[in-house]
Amino acid sequence: MEEEPQQSPEPAAREPRVRDAPEDICLEATANAIALHPARPLLAAGDVDGDVYLYSYSCTEGENRQLWSSGHHLKSCRDVAFSQDGQTEEGRLETRFPKAHESALNCVLPIDHHIFATGDDGGAVKVWDLRRGSAILEARQQEEYISAMTVDGNGKILLTASGDGTLGVFNVKRRRFELVSEPQNGDLTSVVLMKRGRKVACGSSEGTIYLFNWDGFGAASDRFALRAETIDCMVPVTDSIVCVGSLDGVIRAVNVLPNRVLGCVGQHLGEPIEQLALAADGKLLASSGHDQKVKFWDVSALGSMVVDDYRRKKKKGGPLRALSSKALGSGEDFFADLRDEPEPAAEGGDSGDSDSD
Repeated sequence: MEEEPQQSPEPAAREPRVRDAPEDICLEATANAIALHPARPLLAAGDVDGDVYLYSYSCTEGENRQLWSSGHHLKSCRDVAFSQDGQTEEGRLETRFPKAHESALNCVLPIDHHIFATGDDGGAVKVWDLRRGSAILEARQQEEYISAMTVDGNGKILLTASGDGTLGVFNVKRRRFELVSEPQNGDLTSVVLMKRGRKVACGSSEGTIYLFNWDGFGAASDRFALRAETIDCMVPVTDSIVCVGSLDGVIRAVNVLPNRVLGCVGQHLGEPIEQLALAADGKLLASSGHDQKVKFWDVSALGSMVVDDYRRKKKKGGPLRALSSKALGSGEDFFADLRDEPEPAAEGGDSGDSDSD
């Protein structure tokens, strides 16, 4: 009898590659807004077509998954946010507030389990109580669209950035308007808390970061002009470092007081950035751009960076320092469009360099 040929053993399955950051999520339309879950690896995105998506993400290749999508909006979805308990309810519509604002809503901010705030295109701000099903504070103290909002750790003071260049201050507990700042140059596009709540940083359409003292909202205490065309979105990574997204598609890491541009976290090549979101552990940054992608960046190294007051002389026209492995690109000159003059020094209180330390 002839012997049967022996079969070669099956090749061992390749272990999935683990990356520094999850793979890109490709969308069917540009995402105006993204948010990361406060406890789980979940991302919500709202796009220009009015659709809202929920994805799970992972640093293991091939593990990103779309969990659900909803089409409850007939027009563009401009902002998304997770509630503090992070419940997603599988995309089911829970509550609707018809005719909530006279103008289109531009931003939403959960304050606690029952209270949230909204701002619209006409400068109106409302604070809502889900238990009552109605607004408990209504005001229109700013002349242009409300671009961004934030609240202090006690859920008491609500801050609103506006297209009229002002910072608005509202007392949620007392349900009243407090004051509005002097107008700055350009639209204020973002507002975040820094330095353990002692400083407030606002980004502007002119590419400048304005700083306010917590007890001095009437006028900016300092300003820092970046080389960026604009600052369209901003998210704090540490008490002193923010990441900013701009029209040129570059995500810069910026230290506040002393004011320094630390380098480049990444970019959407040639495409404006709409929004940034930080994971709860502070190690991953997500960005959405006009390339219809959500990208992830490893920003874990920013937490250990220390910036001193000493300013070194830099070679003019040098590239921004790459702050993540992905920032180096692949085969392309990532920094081709970044080799211009260094960013101007800050005006007022604290001056700074634009290049990396």
